[in-house]
Amino acid sequence: MSVHISAKKGEIAPVVLMPGDPLRAKYMADNFLQDAKLVSQTRNILYYTGNYKDKAITIGASGMGCPSIGIYSYELYNEYNVECIVRIGTCGAYTTGLRLFDLINVERAFSESTYALHAFGYKSDHLYHEGNAYAAINDAAATLGLKMQAGAIHSSDVFYRSEEGIPDIAYKNDCVAVEMEAFALFANAKYLKKSAATLLTVSDIIPTHEQISADEREKALLPMMQLALESAMRI
Repeated sequence: MSVHISAKKGEIAPVVLMPGDPLRAKYMADNFLQDAKLVSQTRNILYYTGNYKDKAITIGASGMGCPSIGIYSYELYNEYNVECIVRIGTCGAYTTGLRLFDLINVERAFSESTYALHAFGYKSDHLYHEGNAYAAINDAAATLGLKMQAGAIHSSDVFYRSEEGIPDIAYKNDCVAVEMEAFALFANAKYLKKSAATLLTVSDIIPTHEQISADEREKALLPMMQLALESAMRI
């Protein structure tokens, strides 16, 4: 048991898949895991452990933003001996070169966040995926016949801005999309010498205001969920 996760030692698997939304974690556990057990529900942040093709996997939520995923991923790595976390979430595309439902395997995350600086003294404005999870995602995607996009993304600390347009950090570094968590996850993995990756589904095209509807969202994320599970088998 850690400060924010109530699971007992041994109830969290070495590989964790981490959506932002607790209800998405529940959906995945209900539909993909065998013998799934709810092992933590502190603050309604749900964590389930079960088997996928005979491999133990934990699926649990991160909440929104760098501070939230920073807390949960750090405790998973440090208190529960988790070796790999794969964030699975949605993102907004900065470019019309991406389409709704495209899958992105994040190479590096740029951010204005001070999370990595104040936590670990990392002064860089970008951090890379860590360990073998990134390669495992690419391998699983090839096996499943899923097309993957790769590149840099923007991990923003804010969702609403007074100024429209692409923020300077994203424009200068050719970030293809924006989300809010990968930078902190990568920082924790780097510091603790663990594995981390971020797998995203494009849910919005910011320049054209296209977006996945509420009715489409559940079905649209199924390829990403399946890919994450198959990738976990390779980690």
